[in-house]
Amino acid sequence: MKPEIRIPDFNEVPFIVIWELTRACELHCLHCRAEAQVERNPYELSTEEGKRLIDDIAAMEYPMLVFTGGDPLMRTDVFELAEYAVEKGVRVSMTPSATPNVTKEAMQKAKDVGLSRWAFSLDGHNKQVHDHFRGTEGSFDLTMKAISYLNELGMPLQINTVISNYNIEYLEEMREMVESLDCVLWSVFFLVPTGRGKNEDMITPAQHEQVFRWLNKIKDEVPFDIKTTAAQHYRRVVIQDQMRKNKDTDAQIRYMDALSEGKTGTIDGLGRAPKGVNDGNGFVFISHIGHVYPSGLLPVNCGNVRVDKLSDIYRNSPILKSLRNPDLYKGKCGVCEFRHVCGGSRSRAYAATGDYLESEPYCVYIPKAYRKKKKKVTES
Repeated sequence: MKPEIRIPDFNEVPFIVIWELTRACELHCLHCRAEAQVERNPYELSTEEGKRLIDDIAAMEYPMLVFTGGDPLMRTDVFELAEYAVEKGVRVSMTPSATPNVTKEAMQKAKDVGLSRWAFSLDGHNKQVHDHFRGTEGSFDLTMKAISYLNELGMPLQINTVISNYNIEYLEEMREMVESLDCVLWSVFFLVPTGRGKNEDMITPAQHEQVFRWLNKIKDEVPFDIKTTAAQHYRRVVIQDQMRKNKDTDAQIRYMDALSEGKTGTIDGLGRAPKGVNDGNGFVFISHIGHVYPSGLLPVNCGNVRVDKLSDIYRNSPILKSLRNPDLYKGKCGVCEFRHVCGGSRSRAYAATGDYLESEPYCVYIPKAYRKKKKKVTES
């Protein structure tokens, strides 16, 4: 008998908390959201402030905590914070940059303190593509070396890939490489033009749809799970495909319909969200100096954890509350029948229009309400 899936109320608690420990990083990635710098900011949250934040996260029960940056390994207390969080019962993963800081000793320490997963970025199937995107020669070789260490230690590996004009032509090659690395999850990010990310680096709306359909096709063929970031409309593609296969066009649209059971089970201790997250809706981001944003790609300040508890900010911020109400979305997103399971990327809407409630500008789908309206106009 399958265990009952506990679905958190995203109005009360997030499923994922991202904490940008620092913006310091030795890489110079072309798309860097944080516009990372070489030196650490002296106003970063201190170790004690970080532990108080972790206490609040632990009290919310559900959240998975992800240490990111910059490069989280630029902080000397990163493993102290990780160990503290694990002891509090929080699931923790980390996304370090592929620099000389990533040693076998650092990975062993991460495993010893109980990190659930380690994620590395690979944005090209070879060093030419990846190193160009990461702005640092040798990044690809360092990443591959670090992955081999991780596999030796038997620690679950996640691969993060940003889809852009730099690698759109090499998706099949990327798939083959990811498959060879024995990872548990391929997390596919779709570029949002913020920080160093530029509009000209983005793929077109039609290419977004093509990549979604390709991911939906291969998800049942590969030995790892696939998830998308800043691509909520991928859920719509998966659900549409299942509705076609079931020949049930009137089926209730639910996020669970877009999920397989997952090939990796719970081996990494993380699991997956039982319903779709979006910026500010099941997902929240804390900056290196404590500002709370709906996500790192949606830099609208909702408060600061030095002033208020994260739980209070998450539950009560007018910005976050509006993001959790898809009926407030504008344009075609506001009337789309998939808005409660998709909602479009609020980050990309904000980057393109300055309004995080506007319609997802890189979605080609025409909602039923629009099609019916056009039909009536045509018939009249």
